[in-house]
Amino acid sequence: MPRVLVEGRELNLSNLDKVLYPKAGFTKGQVIAYYQRIAPALLPHLSGRPLTLKRYPNGVEGHFFYEKRCPSYRPDWMKTAEIWSDRNNGIVNYCVVDDLASLIWVANTASLELHPSLSKCADMPSPTVVAFDLDPGSPADLVDCCRIGLRLQALFEQMGLQSFPKTSGSKGLQIYLPLNTPTSYEGGTKDFALTIARLFEQRFPDEVVHQMAKALRPGKVLIDWSQNDEYKTTVSVYSLRARERPTVSAPLTWDEVSDVLDAEDPELVRFEADDVVERFESMGDLWAPVAELQQELPALGP
Repeated sequence: MPRVLVEGRELNLSNLDKVLYPKAGFTKGQVIAYYQRIAPALLPHLSGRPLTLKRYPNGVEGHFFYEKRCPSYRPDWMKTAEIWSDRNNGIVNYCVVDDLASLIWVANTASLELHPSLSKCADMPSPTVVAFDLDPGSPADLVDCCRIGLRLQALFEQMGLQSFPKTSGSKGLQIYLPLNTPTSYEGGTKDFALTIARLFEQRFPDEVVHQMAKALRPGKVLIDWSQNDEYKTTVSVYSLRARERPTVSAPLTWDEVSDVLDAEDPELVRFEADDVVERFESMGDLWAPVAELQQELPALGP
């Protein structure tokens, strides 16, 4: 079991040659290396947030499980946060990943996907963003998500709001409105997101749906507003996804979203681990404003 020193913390890494993405031959060692390389971009978006781990101990083709409670065998230096859970009717002790050593330790548990809260531990009732998850129902695809995403961007611009797109790392597109100002879920971001989703379904009934029911979704884009909830999490920007290949939830520019729509080619923004590291090294953290930009949630009429 290799021992490494990460920022003064000693870590025992295991099974580095184990293949976690069989179709790509991508190993656990490569997973850890990716998270080490992308850490400067990723850590600001995990810092201070309770983190749910989505673990694949036998790779993406094997059994997986979500782990909200930070494992009991964690190192004594791992930061945790005690968060009340209505579902559990008690306190859940979450991992909080604020530094490189913690990130590497989490990656070594085969947590391929990282799912942080939209809130910070210090103020769980107050989300820092509004999240819209655009999920296509076949035969709709990412191109259709980009079309709807650009319409959302235009609407938000009319409201005086900046928005930021990222791939889901799967087949959809996610759009975040950074707030970083006092707000709430109920009566705040959740209601705002639902109102926008319903508005788009009314305006574009042949293209958009706001309800989860599978029977309503073929050929349409679901605007999933329901992630705006204190007790839910969304996949982090820069997180790997447990697909056939090691794709990543990657931040985009709106020009790139337009390019997908113009070319009708989803592959233009399907990025794997090495691609995302190269993008960060050349473009910086496109998602940085989501952690920093302060915007007020607009009041919507009845």
